[in-house]
Amino acid sequence: MKQKNIEIYQAKNGAIELSVDAKKETIWASQQQIADVFNLERSVVTKHIGNILKNKEVDEKSNVQKMHIANSDKPVSFYSLDMILAVGYRANSSNAIIFRKWASKILRNYITNGFVINPSRIEQNYEKFLIAVEETKKLLPSDDRITARDAMELVKMFAGTWFSLDAYDKEALPVKGATKKKVALTGEELEDSIGQLKKELIRKGQATEIFAIERKGSSLAGIVGNVFQAFGGKDLYPTIEEKAVHLLYFVVKNHPFVDGNKRSGAFSFIWFLQKAGFDFRKKITPEALTALTLLIAESNPKDKDRVIGLVLLLLKK
Repeated sequence: MKQKNIEIYQAKNGAIELSVDAKKETIWASQQQIADVFNLERSVVTKHIGNILKNKEVDEKSNVQKMHIANSDKPVSFYSLDMILAVGYRANSSNAIIFRKWASKILRNYITNGFVINPSRIEQNYEKFLIAVEETKKLLPSDDRITARDAMELVKMFAGTWFSLDAYDKEALPVKGATKKKVALTGEELEDSIGQLKKELIRKGQATEIFAIERKGSSLAGIVGNVFQAFGGKDLYPTIEEKAVHLLYFVVKNHPFVDGNKRSGAFSFIWFLQKAGFDFRKKITPEALTALTLLIAESNPKDKDRVIGLVLLLLKK
């Protein structure tokens, strides 16, 4: 069955599959197409859809569209992927039962592992996936300071973007951000905020008095000055993303403090993004931030541009 050049069908394992890449477009299917997927009578699908909408299990406004099709004198209702899945969970045909077993397995894997791997996608992009893994490994130190779990976190973070943008190629990594916005920041402000962080960590027993003590006077202020420097009225790092990433990199790599450089760098990164009103929450999870900070801390200085590019890629909207 085809709609907008997208062919949908049920695979042998019960999955709802696409024969082509739908990119960001959702799937729209008629009642007859849904009936064909799950091997149901159309009247049964009509009944299920009516109950689903009545119980507000799926929002009608955003999941039902009227479309004109050839050889029809009136608009035909088409339903989104959410509705297709909802029907699959209600129906009792053999196809629907196979689908539910598959979907339950996927959900269980997601809950227990935190992610799901689509084998067919991996197979189609296998060479790119291997290159992505190898490129990540090159950025890691040769000893065991970063664990396999840390490395895998990095691969998970960037895998989807690598597949879509071929960003495993060094030349494909971004060198600039996209969000231009004036944000005032002084070394004193950041120093005060890190001081508050220090008090909180000491209170929790997670730091000592030597945390965030500067090795040399005004070391942190010097880093802030470097990140916010301008020439001829133009910022050296003109975007929010570039400023945030370089702030993270310099605090971690330049070791301005006797202790706590990685934590202070990660804190400065998030603190500045929040101050700038940049929404990072969907991409920068605590685990992702930990992995990024470790990657920067253990990376070779010659890979600076590449490491910066990886973080910019993650922040890309």
